[in-house]
Amino acid sequence: MVKNVAFDTNIVIEILNGSKHTIEKYKNYDQLFIPITVCGELPFGAINSNRKTENLTKFKSFINDCIILSTNLLVAEQYALIRKYLKDKGKPIPENDIWIAATCIVYDISLATKDAHFNYINNLKII
Repeated sequence: MVKNVAFDTNIVIEILNGSKHTIEKYKNYDQLFIPITVCGELPFGAINSNRKTENLTKFKSFINDCIILSTNLLVAEQYALIRKYLKDKGKPIPENDIWIAATCIVYDISLATKDAHFNYINNLKII
């Protein structure tokens, strides 16, 4: 059985910072994915940090080992459904996280995250 996982920004940051627990948890997955939204959040964090060059280098090296999940019309439609559902339930979450969730749902890949608000989203598999 192939084990796939998509990483939320907070998990990638833990890996890049050398968290042994997080690295150990995901080292046996066959394929590692990163939603394109995470690919925007990470370099933003890097250029907004005191160690800009070092963090950008780490990020670029890490994503070379991952498959990037792009957005498309199906992801955009899923985004709209999730956003409307959360609005109706009175459970807003950050916009970027809605895009991340929509991407993972469309590609049918579990999301590794530490953000509990992803639990509000139906049909999203969370690790």
